Amino acid sequence: MIQLKPIDIEGKQVLGIEVKLPRTTLLVVTTDQGYIMCGALDVTLLNERLSERNIVAARALGVRTLEQLLDAPLESVTHTAREMGIEPGMTGRQALLKMI
Repeated sequence: MIQLKPIDIEGKQVLGIEVKLPRTTLLVVTTDQGYIMCGALDVTLLNERLSERNIVAARALGVRTLEQLLDAPLESVTHTAREMGIEPGMTGRQALLKMI
């Protein structure tokens, strides 16, 4: 099952996406510029093999809900996200504000 959920962050709208799969759930919150995601995101792949795409993305580990993803500290970010001021340790919510 796929659930789409509009999320308000300081008066700005982002989109939460929850994909229920056998034994796991994929979690993504996206803006027009980038996204944050659960541990399934391979930041190394984005930085090394897809670097020419300049993807703005970040990953949080150990999250099970969209709300947890928003509040969790980011474990890793792409090079392009760093260029926008997004750093590991900031919350998903803080990173999304920089992506809006």
